[in-house]
Amino acid sequence: MRTITVPANDKDTTPIVEFVENELSQYDCPARALYQIEVAIEEILVNIVNYAGLSEADGVEIRCEVSEDPLRVVVQFLDEGVPFDPLAKDDPDTSPEALMNREGGLGIFMVKTMMDDVSYAYEDGKNTLTILKHL
Repeated sequence: MRTITVPANDKDTTPIVEFVENELSQYDCPARALYQIEVAIEEILVNIVNYAGLSEADGVEIRCEVSEDPLRVVVQFLDEGVPFDPLAKDDPDTSPEALMNREGGLGIFMVKTMMDDVSYAYEDGKNTLTILKHL
């Protein structure tokens, strides 16, 4: 599993996206799956920045591993912020009426919908959010 650390800000997900794309470059990753992974990265980083209580000087560790048979990618986001499980909330009401009046709050729901598995753990003083996408 390869690792990078990025500043805890949501202004630029480019280093994370490039890191994951580099890990996937030797595989035939469908464009749709890559787009879904990029959206998930952005939404997760925004959540970490908004809820972990980190300063911009703090880092977020990103781990990425691609496995074959079946082909899949696992991306983990680790931070030392306050414990926050974004999966603990119920899924939002996505009826047309509710969506018309809703402001935000759909990011993690989108991640859960686009990824094949999403999990959270708080261990050793770290939040760990893991996404898995079959390719």
